[in-house]
Amino acid sequence: MLNDKKIQIVPSNPSLNVDKSKEAFGSLLDDIQETTFKPLYRQTIGSLGPILLTICGGMVSGYSAILLPQLEYKDSPIKATKNEESWIASLAPLPMAAGCIFGGWMMDRFGRKKSNILGTIFLTIGWVFIYQATSVEYIMVGRLITGFFIGTTGPSSTIYIGEICEPRYRGIFLATIALGVALGLFIAHILGTFLAWQVTALIMAACPIAAFIFIIISPESHIWYANRNDYKRAMEAFFWLRGNNEASRHELSIIFESRTKDTKKRSWKELLAECSKPQFYKPLMILSVFFTTVQFAGQNAVVFYSVTIMQKTVTTLDKYAAMLIVDFIRVCISICACVLTKKFKVRPLTIVSGIGTFTSLFGLALFVYLSELYPENKTFSVMPLVMLISYIVCISTGIVPLPWALCGELFAQATKGIGGGISTTINFLTFFAVVKTSPDMFDTLGTAGTFGTYGVFAFTGTVILYFVLPETKNKTLKEIEAHFTKVKKPILNKPT
Repeated sequence: MLNDKKIQIVPSNPSLNVDKSKEAFGSLLDDIQETTFKPLYRQTIGSLGPILLTICGGMVSGYSAILLPQLEYKDSPIKATKNEESWIASLAPLPMAAGCIFGGWMMDRFGRKKSNILGTIFLTIGWVFIYQATSVEYIMVGRLITGFFIGTTGPSSTIYIGEICEPRYRGIFLATIALGVALGLFIAHILGTFLAWQVTALIMAACPIAAFIFIIISPESHIWYANRNDYKRAMEAFFWLRGNNEASRHELSIIFESRTKDTKKRSWKELLAECSKPQFYKPLMILSVFFTTVQFAGQNAVVFYSVTIMQKTVTTLDKYAAMLIVDFIRVCISICACVLTKKFKVRPLTIVSGIGTFTSLFGLALFVYLSELYPENKTFSVMPLVMLISYIVCISTGIVPLPWALCGELFAQATKGIGGGISTTINFLTFFAVVKTSPDMFDTLGTAGTFGTYGVFAFTGTVILYFVLPETKNKTLKEIEAHFTKVKKPILNKPT
Protein backbone atom coordinates (compact mmCIF):
# COMPACT_ATOMS: atom_id res chain seq x y z
CA MET A 1 0.00 0.00 0.00
CA LEU A 2 0.99 3.62 -0.41
CA ASN A 3 2.07 5.73 2.52
CA ASP A 4 0.48 9.07 3.40
CA LYS A 5 3.50 11.28 2.71
CA LYS A 6 2.90 14.60 0.99
CA ILE A 7 3.34 14.42 -2.78
CA GLN A 8 4.90 17.37 -4.61
CA ILE A 9 4.02 17.52 -8.30
CA VAL A 10 5.72 20.01 -10.60
CA PRO A 11 3.58 22.02 -13.06
CA SER A 12 2.74 20.38 -16.36
CA ASN A 13 5.64 20.62 -18.80
CA PRO A 14 5.51 19.04 -22.27
CA SER A 15 9.29 18.67 -22.33
CA LEU A 16 9.45 16.71 -19.07
CA ASN A 17 11.06 13.30 -19.63
CA VAL A 18 10.35 10.06 -17.80
CA ASP A 19 13.28 10.31 -15.36
CA LYS A 20 12.41 13.87 -14.31
CA SER A 21 8.75 12.85 -14.02
CA LYS A 22 9.71 10.06 -11.59
CA GLU A 23 11.86 12.47 -9.60
CA ALA A 24 8.99 14.95 -9.40
CA PHE A 25 6.67 12.31 -7.98
CA GLY A 26 9.15 11.72 -5.17
CA SER A 27 9.36 8.22 -3.79
CA LEU A 28 5.67 7.52 -4.29
CA LEU A 29 6.23 5.19 -7.24
CA ASP A 30 8.86 3.27 -5.30
CA ASP A 31 6.40 2.47 -2.51
CA ILE A 32 4.41 0.17 -4.79
CA GLN A 33 5.57 -3.37 -5.43
CA GLU A 34 5.65 -4.60 -9.00
CA THR A 35 2.67 -6.82 -9.77
CA THR A 36 2.40 -9.79 -12.12
CA PHE A 37 -1.36 -10.40 -12.44
CA LYS A 38 -3.00 -10.23 -15.87
CA PRO A 39 -4.53 -6.74 -16.25
CA LEU A 40 -7.26 -8.11 -18.54
CA TYR A 41 -8.95 -9.82 -15.56
CA ARG A 42 -9.09 -6.62 -13.51
CA GLN A 43 -10.26 -4.53 -16.47
CA THR A 44 -12.98 -7.11 -17.15
CA ILE A 45 -14.22 -6.81 -13.55
CA GLY A 46 -14.17 -3.02 -13.80
CA SER A 47 -16.10 -3.06 -17.09
CA LEU A 48 -18.79 -5.54 -16.01
CA GLY A 49 -20.74 -3.00 -13.93
CA PRO A 50 -21.14 -0.50 -16.80
CA ILE A 51 -21.85 -3.32 -19.26
CA LEU A 52 -24.65 -4.61 -17.01
CA LEU A 53 -26.04 -1.07 -16.93
CA THR A 54 -26.25 -1.09 -20.73
CA ILE A 55 -28.15 -4.39 -20.51
CA CYS A 56 -30.51 -2.56 -18.15
CA GLY A 57 -30.89 0.10 -20.85
CA GLY A 58 -31.95 -2.50 -23.39
CA MET A 59 -34.46 -3.90 -20.91
CA VAL A 60 -35.98 -0.47 -20.32
CA SER A 61 -36.28 0.18 -24.07
CA GLY A 62 -37.75 -3.24 -24.85
CA TYR A 63 -40.17 -3.52 -21.93
CA SER A 64 -43.06 -1.58 -23.47
CA ALA A 65 -43.24 -4.04 -26.39
CA ILE A 66 -44.35 -6.81 -24.03
CA LEU A 67 -46.14 -4.63 -21.46
CA LEU A 68 -48.67 -2.91 -23.74
CA PRO A 69 -50.13 -6.08 -25.35
CA GLN A 70 -50.67 -7.59 -21.88
CA LEU A 71 -52.52 -4.46 -20.69
CA GLU A 72 -55.01 -5.12 -23.51
CA TYR A 73 -55.94 -8.58 -22.16
CA LYS A 74 -59.54 -8.86 -21.00
CA ASP A 75 -58.48 -10.04 -17.52
CA SER A 76 -55.76 -7.37 -17.10
CA PRO A 77 -56.10 -5.63 -13.70
CA ILE A 78 -54.92 -2.37 -15.28
CA LYS A 79 -56.47 -0.93 -18.44
CA ALA A 80 -54.86 1.77 -20.55
CA THR A 81 -56.27 3.98 -23.28
CA LYS A 82 -54.42 4.43 -26.57
CA ASN A 83 -53.18 7.83 -25.41
CA GLU A 84 -51.95 6.33 -22.11
CA GLU A 85 -50.21 3.52 -24.00
CA SER A 86 -48.29 6.05 -26.10
CA TRP A 87 -47.17 7.82 -22.91
CA ILE A 88 -46.10 4.54 -21.31
CA ALA A 89 -43.96 3.82 -24.38
CA SER A 90 -42.45 7.33 -24.64
CA LEU A 91 -41.85 7.99 -20.93
CA ALA A 92 -38.67 5.91 -21.09
CA PRO A 93 -36.83 7.43 -24.09
CA LEU A 94 -37.95 11.02 -23.44
CA PRO A 95 -36.23 11.47 -20.04
CA MET A 96 -33.09 9.65 -21.25
CA ALA A 97 -31.95 12.86 -22.98
CA ALA A 98 -32.34 14.92 -19.79
CA GLY A 99 -30.65 12.14 -17.83
CA CYS A 100 -27.59 12.32 -20.10
CA ILE A 101 -27.05 16.02 -19.31
CA PHE A 102 -27.45 15.40 -15.57
CA GLY A 103 -25.21 12.34 -15.74
CA GLY A 104 -22.48 14.25 -17.59
CA TRP A 105 -22.44 16.93 -14.89
CA MET A 106 -22.57 14.43 -12.05
CA MET A 107 -19.76 12.19 -13.33
CA ASP A 108 -17.41 15.18 -13.57
CA ARG A 109 -18.30 16.54 -10.15
CA PHE A 110 -18.69 13.37 -8.07
CA GLY A 111 -16.97 10.71 -10.16
CA ARG A 112 -17.89 8.02 -12.65
CA LYS A 113 -18.32 5.40 -9.94
CA LYS A 114 -20.75 7.39 -7.78
CA SER A 115 -22.79 8.37 -10.82
CA ASN A 116 -23.18 4.71 -11.80
CA ILE A 117 -23.99 3.66 -8.22
CA LEU A 118 -26.78 6.25 -8.06
CA GLY A 119 -28.13 4.92 -11.34
CA THR A 120 -28.28 1.31 -10.08
CA ILE A 121 -30.19 2.34 -6.96
CA PHE A 122 -32.87 4.30 -8.79
CA LEU A 123 -33.17 1.75 -11.59
CA THR A 124 -34.04 -0.86 -8.96
CA ILE A 125 -36.57 1.54 -7.41
CA GLY A 126 -38.11 2.17 -10.85
CA TRP A 127 -38.60 -1.53 -11.57
CA VAL A 128 -40.14 -2.06 -8.12
CA PHE A 129 -42.58 0.79 -8.85
CA ILE A 130 -43.66 -1.01 -12.03
CA TYR A 131 -43.88 -4.41 -10.28
CA GLN A 132 -46.17 -3.00 -7.56
CA ALA A 133 -48.21 -0.80 -9.91
CA THR A 134 -51.94 -0.73 -9.31
CA SER A 135 -52.69 1.95 -11.91
CA VAL A 136 -51.37 3.38 -15.16
CA GLU A 137 -49.92 6.32 -13.22
CA TYR A 138 -47.67 4.02 -11.18
CA ILE A 139 -46.39 2.38 -14.37
CA MET A 140 -45.67 5.82 -15.84
CA VAL A 141 -43.70 6.84 -12.74
CA GLY A 142 -41.65 3.65 -12.97
CA ARG A 143 -40.97 4.21 -16.67
CA LEU A 144 -39.97 7.82 -15.99
CA ILE A 145 -37.50 6.81 -13.25
CA THR A 146 -35.91 3.98 -15.25
CA GLY A 147 -35.64 6.10 -18.40
CA PHE A 148 -34.04 9.08 -16.64
CA PHE A 149 -31.44 7.05 -14.77
CA ILE A 150 -30.53 4.97 -17.80
CA GLY A 151 -29.74 8.34 -19.33
CA THR A 152 -27.55 9.35 -16.37
CA THR A 153 -25.46 6.17 -16.61
CA GLY A 154 -24.98 6.40 -20.39
CA PRO A 155 -22.07 8.92 -20.43
CA SER A 156 -20.42 7.64 -17.24
CA SER A 157 -20.48 3.99 -18.37
CA THR A 158 -18.81 4.57 -21.74
CA ILE A 159 -16.29 7.06 -20.41
CA TYR A 160 -15.38 4.88 -17.43
CA ILE A 161 -14.67 1.89 -19.70
CA GLY A 162 -12.70 4.11 -22.07
CA GLU A 163 -10.54 5.38 -19.21
CA ILE A 164 -9.80 2.17 -17.32
CA CYS A 165 -9.03 -0.10 -20.29
CA GLU A 166 -5.67 -0.10 -22.02
CA PRO A 167 -5.72 0.62 -25.77
CA ARG A 168 -5.49 -3.00 -26.96
CA TYR A 169 -8.62 -3.97 -24.99
CA ARG A 170 -10.53 -0.68 -25.03
CA GLY A 171 -12.22 -1.16 -28.42
CA ILE A 172 -13.72 -4.57 -27.68
CA PHE A 173 -14.94 -3.54 -24.21
CA LEU A 174 -16.59 -0.40 -25.59
CA ALA A 175 -18.17 -2.45 -28.38
CA THR A 176 -19.99 -4.47 -25.71
CA ILE A 177 -22.11 -1.36 -25.04
CA ALA A 178 -24.18 -2.08 -28.16
CA LEU A 179 -24.15 -5.80 -27.36
CA GLY A 180 -25.50 -5.02 -23.90
CA VAL A 181 -28.41 -3.05 -25.34
CA ALA A 182 -29.23 -5.83 -27.82
CA LEU A 183 -29.01 -8.46 -25.08
CA GLY A 184 -31.25 -6.38 -22.79
CA LEU A 185 -33.90 -6.10 -25.52
CA PHE A 186 -33.79 -9.84 -26.11
CA ILE A 187 -34.06 -10.67 -22.39
CA ALA A 188 -37.02 -8.30 -21.90
CA HIS A 189 -38.86 -9.67 -24.93
CA ILE A 190 -38.28 -13.35 -24.16
CA LEU A 191 -39.27 -12.95 -20.49
CA GLY A 192 -42.35 -10.93 -21.41
CA THR A 193 -43.39 -13.49 -24.01
CA PHE A 194 -43.76 -16.24 -21.40
CA LEU A 195 -44.26 -14.34 -18.10
CA ALA A 196 -46.63 -11.69 -16.77
CA TRP A 197 -45.37 -8.11 -17.01
CA GLN A 198 -45.20 -7.81 -13.19
CA VAL A 199 -42.95 -10.88 -12.86
CA THR A 200 -40.81 -9.65 -15.76
CA ALA A 201 -40.31 -6.29 -14.01
CA LEU A 202 -39.29 -8.00 -10.76
CA ILE A 203 -36.76 -10.23 -12.52
CA MET A 204 -35.27 -7.27 -14.39
CA ALA A 205 -34.73 -5.44 -11.08
CA ALA A 206 -31.95 -7.99 -10.43
CA CYS A 207 -29.81 -6.55 -13.25
CA PRO A 208 -29.02 -3.16 -11.61
CA ILE A 209 -28.39 -4.99 -8.32
CA ALA A 210 -25.76 -7.17 -10.03
CA ALA A 211 -24.27 -4.04 -11.64
CA PHE A 212 -24.09 -2.39 -8.20
CA ILE A 213 -21.97 -5.27 -6.86
CA PHE A 214 -19.38 -5.04 -9.64
CA ILE A 215 -19.26 -1.23 -9.44
CA ILE A 216 -18.67 -1.31 -5.68
CA ILE A 217 -15.68 -3.67 -5.90
CA SER A 218 -14.08 -1.71 -8.77
CA PRO A 219 -12.01 1.47 -8.29
CA GLU A 220 -12.89 4.98 -9.39
CA SER A 221 -11.30 6.15 -12.62
CA HIS A 222 -7.64 7.09 -12.08
CA ILE A 223 -8.08 9.99 -14.52
CA TRP A 224 -10.84 11.48 -12.37
CA TYR A 225 -8.57 11.23 -9.30
CA ALA A 226 -5.63 12.74 -11.18
CA ASN A 227 -7.69 15.75 -12.25
CA ARG A 228 -8.31 16.41 -8.54
CA ASN A 229 -4.60 16.15 -7.70
CA ASP A 230 -5.36 13.03 -5.65
CA TYR A 231 -2.30 11.20 -6.94
CA LYS A 232 -2.22 8.57 -4.21
CA ARG A 233 -5.69 7.25 -5.09
CA ALA A 234 -5.06 7.69 -8.80
CA MET A 235 -2.00 5.45 -8.58
CA GLU A 236 -3.78 2.87 -6.45
CA ALA A 237 -6.67 2.70 -8.96
CA PHE A 238 -4.38 2.65 -12.00
CA PHE A 239 -2.07 -0.09 -10.72
CA TRP A 240 -5.07 -2.14 -9.50
CA LEU A 241 -6.35 -2.13 -13.09
CA ARG A 242 -3.14 -2.21 -15.13
CA GLY A 243 -0.48 -3.71 -12.89
CA ASN A 244 2.77 -2.00 -11.88
CA ASN A 245 5.42 -2.20 -14.57
CA GLU A 246 7.55 0.15 -16.64
CA ALA A 247 4.95 0.56 -19.41
CA SER A 248 2.11 1.34 -17.00
CA ARG A 249 4.29 3.79 -15.04
CA HIS A 250 5.11 5.57 -18.28
CA GLU A 251 1.42 5.91 -19.18
CA LEU A 252 0.55 7.11 -15.69
CA SER A 253 3.27 9.76 -15.80
CA ILE A 254 1.74 11.09 -19.05
CA ILE A 255 -1.69 11.22 -17.39
CA PHE A 256 -0.29 13.14 -14.41
CA GLU A 257 1.54 15.60 -16.63
CA SER A 258 -1.58 16.28 -18.74
CA ARG A 259 -4.04 16.53 -15.87
CA THR A 260 -6.69 19.25 -16.06
CA LYS A 261 -8.09 21.63 -13.50
CA ASP A 262 -10.43 20.15 -10.90
CA THR A 263 -13.96 20.51 -12.30
CA LYS A 264 -15.25 21.36 -8.82
CA LYS A 265 -13.07 24.48 -8.90
CA ARG A 266 -13.64 25.31 -12.55
CA SER A 267 -15.75 28.39 -13.33
CA TRP A 268 -18.32 28.59 -16.12
CA LYS A 269 -15.96 30.90 -18.02
CA GLU A 270 -13.19 28.29 -17.81
CA LEU A 271 -15.61 25.56 -18.90
CA LEU A 272 -16.69 27.61 -21.93
CA ALA A 273 -13.03 28.18 -22.76
CA GLU A 274 -12.44 24.40 -22.72
CA CYS A 275 -15.48 23.89 -24.96
CA SER A 276 -14.11 26.37 -27.51
CA LYS A 277 -11.03 24.20 -28.09
CA PRO A 278 -10.83 21.84 -31.09
CA GLN A 279 -10.38 18.79 -28.83
CA PHE A 280 -13.98 19.40 -27.70
CA TYR A 281 -15.97 20.74 -30.64
CA LYS A 282 -14.43 18.47 -33.28
CA PRO A 283 -15.25 15.19 -31.44
CA LEU A 284 -18.70 16.61 -30.63
CA MET A 285 -19.42 17.31 -34.30
CA ILE A 286 -18.15 13.86 -35.35
CA LEU A 287 -20.27 12.05 -32.76
CA SER A 288 -23.31 14.20 -33.56
CA VAL A 289 -23.04 13.14 -37.21
CA PHE A 290 -22.47 9.52 -36.16
CA PHE A 291 -25.45 9.27 -33.79
CA THR A 292 -27.71 11.17 -36.19
CA THR A 293 -26.72 8.82 -39.02
CA VAL A 294 -27.51 5.77 -36.89
CA GLN A 295 -30.94 7.02 -35.89
CA PHE A 296 -31.99 8.57 -39.23
CA ALA A 297 -30.86 5.38 -40.95
CA GLY A 298 -33.93 3.99 -39.18
CA GLN A 299 -32.22 1.74 -36.64
CA ASN A 300 -35.15 1.82 -34.17
CA ALA A 301 -37.92 2.57 -36.65
CA VAL A 302 -36.99 -0.34 -38.92
CA VAL A 303 -36.65 -2.69 -35.96
CA PHE A 304 -40.14 -1.73 -34.77
CA TYR A 305 -41.56 -2.20 -38.28
CA SER A 306 -39.66 -5.43 -38.96
CA VAL A 307 -42.42 -7.53 -37.35
CA THR A 308 -44.91 -6.19 -39.89
CA ILE A 309 -42.46 -6.85 -42.74
CA MET A 310 -41.96 -10.44 -41.59
CA GLN A 311 -45.68 -10.99 -41.25
CA LYS A 312 -46.16 -9.75 -44.82
CA THR A 313 -43.42 -11.95 -46.26
CA VAL A 314 -43.75 -15.05 -44.04
CA THR A 315 -47.47 -15.26 -43.30
CA THR A 316 -47.21 -18.28 -40.99
CA LEU A 317 -44.85 -16.50 -38.55
CA ASP A 318 -46.30 -15.43 -35.20
CA LYS A 319 -45.59 -11.77 -34.32
CA TYR A 320 -43.82 -12.71 -31.06
CA ALA A 321 -41.73 -15.30 -32.87
CA ALA A 322 -40.80 -12.63 -35.44
CA MET A 323 -39.79 -10.23 -32.67
CA LEU A 324 -37.59 -12.85 -30.99
CA ILE A 325 -35.98 -13.83 -34.31
CA VAL A 326 -35.02 -10.20 -34.96
CA ASP A 327 -33.71 -9.87 -31.38
CA PHE A 328 -31.67 -13.06 -31.67
CA ILE A 329 -30.11 -11.96 -34.95
CA ARG A 330 -29.23 -8.59 -33.40
CA VAL A 331 -27.55 -10.25 -30.39
CA CYS A 332 -25.53 -12.61 -32.59
CA ILE A 333 -24.38 -9.80 -34.86
CA SER A 334 -23.51 -7.62 -31.83
CA ILE A 335 -21.26 -10.42 -30.58
CA CYS A 336 -19.62 -10.56 -34.00
CA ALA A 337 -19.21 -6.77 -33.87
CA CYS A 338 -17.13 -7.11 -30.69
CA VAL A 339 -14.79 -9.50 -32.50
CA LEU A 340 -14.63 -7.28 -35.58
CA THR A 341 -13.81 -4.25 -33.42
CA LYS A 342 -10.88 -6.19 -31.97
CA LYS A 343 -9.55 -7.24 -35.38
CA PHE A 344 -10.25 -4.24 -37.63
CA LYS A 345 -9.69 -0.51 -37.48
CA VAL A 346 -12.51 1.90 -36.74
CA ARG A 347 -12.55 3.76 -40.07
CA PRO A 348 -12.78 0.72 -42.41
CA LEU A 349 -15.38 -0.91 -40.16
CA THR A 350 -17.49 2.26 -40.21
CA ILE A 351 -17.32 2.71 -43.98
CA VAL A 352 -18.06 -0.94 -44.82
CA SER A 353 -20.94 -1.00 -42.32
CA GLY A 354 -22.33 2.26 -43.73
CA ILE A 355 -22.11 1.04 -47.34
CA GLY A 356 -23.85 -2.20 -46.39
CA THR A 357 -26.54 -0.30 -44.49
CA PHE A 358 -27.60 2.09 -47.24
CA THR A 359 -27.31 -0.65 -49.90
CA SER A 360 -29.62 -2.89 -47.85
CA LEU A 361 -32.08 -0.03 -47.32
CA PHE A 362 -32.20 0.83 -51.02
CA GLY A 363 -32.63 -2.88 -51.83
CA LEU A 364 -35.35 -3.20 -49.18
CA ALA A 365 -37.19 -0.20 -50.64
CA LEU A 366 -36.89 -1.60 -54.17
CA PHE A 367 -38.13 -5.10 -53.36
CA VAL A 368 -40.97 -3.85 -51.14
CA TYR A 369 -42.07 -1.68 -54.08
CA LEU A 370 -41.85 -4.63 -56.51
CA SER A 371 -43.70 -6.90 -54.05
CA GLU A 372 -46.54 -4.40 -53.87
CA LEU A 373 -46.50 -3.88 -57.64
CA TYR A 374 -46.35 -7.61 -58.49
CA PRO A 375 -47.87 -9.47 -55.49
CA GLU A 376 -48.17 -12.70 -57.51
CA ASN A 377 -44.35 -12.94 -57.88
CA LYS A 378 -43.07 -14.93 -54.89
CA THR A 379 -39.42 -14.01 -55.59
CA PHE A 380 -40.16 -10.35 -54.92
CA SER A 381 -42.15 -11.19 -51.76
CA VAL A 382 -39.24 -13.11 -50.17
CA MET A 383 -36.48 -10.58 -50.98
CA PRO A 384 -37.69 -7.89 -48.52
CA LEU A 385 -37.09 -10.36 -45.69
CA VAL A 386 -33.59 -11.09 -47.03
CA MET A 387 -32.79 -7.38 -47.33
CA LEU A 388 -34.18 -6.67 -43.86
CA ILE A 389 -31.87 -9.28 -42.31
CA SER A 390 -29.00 -7.88 -44.39
CA TYR A 391 -29.81 -4.41 -43.03
CA ILE A 392 -29.76 -5.62 -39.41
CA VAL A 393 -26.44 -7.40 -39.99
CA CYS A 394 -24.76 -4.42 -41.66
CA ILE A 395 -25.92 -1.70 -39.28
CA SER A 396 -25.19 -3.78 -36.16
CA THR A 397 -21.61 -4.63 -37.11
CA GLY A 398 -20.33 -1.06 -37.26
CA ILE A 399 -22.29 2.16 -37.17
CA VAL A 400 -24.48 1.15 -34.20
CA PRO A 401 -21.75 0.11 -31.68
CA LEU A 402 -18.94 2.42 -32.81
CA PRO A 403 -20.32 5.85 -31.75
CA TRP A 404 -20.82 4.53 -28.21
CA ALA A 405 -17.25 3.27 -28.21
CA LEU A 406 -15.93 6.57 -29.56
CA CYS A 407 -17.81 8.46 -26.85
CA GLY A 408 -15.32 7.04 -24.35
CA GLU A 409 -12.30 7.75 -26.57
CA LEU A 410 -12.56 11.02 -28.49
CA PHE A 411 -13.10 13.68 -25.83
CA ALA A 412 -10.22 15.23 -23.89
CA GLN A 413 -9.98 14.72 -20.12
CA ALA A 414 -11.23 18.23 -19.35
CA THR A 415 -14.51 17.83 -21.28
CA LYS A 416 -15.34 14.13 -21.10
CA GLY A 417 -18.38 14.68 -18.90
CA ILE A 418 -20.05 17.48 -20.82
CA GLY A 419 -18.99 16.03 -24.18
CA GLY A 420 -20.34 12.57 -23.40
CA GLY A 421 -23.53 14.07 -21.97
CA ILE A 422 -24.27 16.25 -25.03
CA SER A 423 -23.40 13.45 -27.49
CA THR A 424 -25.68 10.87 -25.89
CA THR A 425 -28.41 13.50 -25.50
CA ILE A 426 -28.30 14.09 -29.26
CA ASN A 427 -28.62 10.34 -29.76
CA PHE A 428 -31.75 10.05 -27.61
CA LEU A 429 -33.34 13.20 -29.08
CA THR A 430 -32.89 11.94 -32.64
CA PHE A 431 -34.06 8.49 -31.50
CA PHE A 432 -37.30 10.04 -30.21
CA ALA A 433 -37.73 12.18 -33.34
CA VAL A 434 -37.31 9.25 -35.74
CA VAL A 435 -39.58 6.86 -33.86
CA LYS A 436 -42.21 9.60 -33.42
CA THR A 437 -42.22 10.52 -37.14
CA SER A 438 -41.94 7.02 -38.60
CA PRO A 439 -45.71 6.22 -38.50
CA ASP A 440 -46.48 9.41 -40.44
CA MET A 441 -43.68 8.65 -42.91
CA PHE A 442 -45.05 5.17 -43.56
CA ASP A 443 -48.53 6.68 -44.08
CA THR A 444 -47.44 9.46 -46.43
CA LEU A 445 -44.40 8.02 -48.23
CA GLY A 446 -45.34 4.36 -48.07
CA THR A 447 -43.09 1.52 -46.94
CA ALA A 448 -40.76 1.70 -49.93
CA GLY A 449 -40.47 5.51 -49.78
CA THR A 450 -39.70 5.47 -46.06
CA PHE A 451 -36.94 2.89 -46.39
CA GLY A 452 -35.53 4.80 -49.35
CA THR A 453 -35.44 8.00 -47.28
CA TYR A 454 -33.60 6.20 -44.48
CA GLY A 455 -31.15 4.93 -47.10
CA VAL A 456 -30.42 8.49 -48.23
CA PHE A 457 -29.60 9.50 -44.65
CA ALA A 458 -27.34 6.44 -44.25
CA PHE A 459 -25.51 7.27 -47.47
CA THR A 460 -25.04 10.95 -46.57
CA GLY A 461 -23.79 10.16 -43.07
CA THR A 462 -21.33 7.55 -44.35
CA VAL A 463 -19.83 10.01 -46.84
CA ILE A 464 -19.36 12.66 -44.14
CA LEU A 465 -17.79 10.18 -41.72
CA TYR A 466 -15.36 9.06 -44.42
CA PHE A 467 -13.84 12.55 -44.43
CA VAL A 468 -13.95 13.46 -40.72
CA LEU A 469 -13.62 10.27 -38.66
CA PRO A 470 -10.14 9.68 -37.17
CA GLU A 471 -8.60 6.28 -36.49
CA THR A 472 -8.48 5.38 -32.75
CA LYS A 473 -7.56 1.68 -32.72
CA ASN A 474 -4.56 0.88 -30.47
CA LYS A 475 -3.99 4.56 -29.68
CA THR A 476 -3.76 6.01 -26.18
CA LEU A 477 -6.27 8.66 -25.13
CA LYS A 478 -3.50 11.28 -25.29
CA GLU A 479 -2.61 10.29 -28.85
CA ILE A 480 -6.28 10.61 -29.85
CA GLU A 481 -6.49 14.05 -28.22
CA ALA A 482 -3.29 15.08 -30.05
CA HIS A 483 -5.02 14.33 -33.37
CA PHE A 484 -7.51 17.14 -32.77
CA THR A 485 -4.88 19.60 -31.59
CA LYS A 486 -2.58 18.81 -34.52
CA VAL A 487 0.17 17.58 -32.17
CA LYS A 488 2.12 14.86 -33.95
CA LYS A 489 3.46 12.98 -30.93
CA PRO A 490 2.34 12.29 -27.35
CA ILE A 491 3.85 14.39 -24.59
CA LEU A 492 6.52 11.91 -23.52
CA ASN A 493 8.66 9.56 -25.56
CA LYS A 494 8.12 5.91 -24.74
CA PRO A 495 10.95 4.24 -22.87
CA THR A 496 13.21 1.94 -24.82
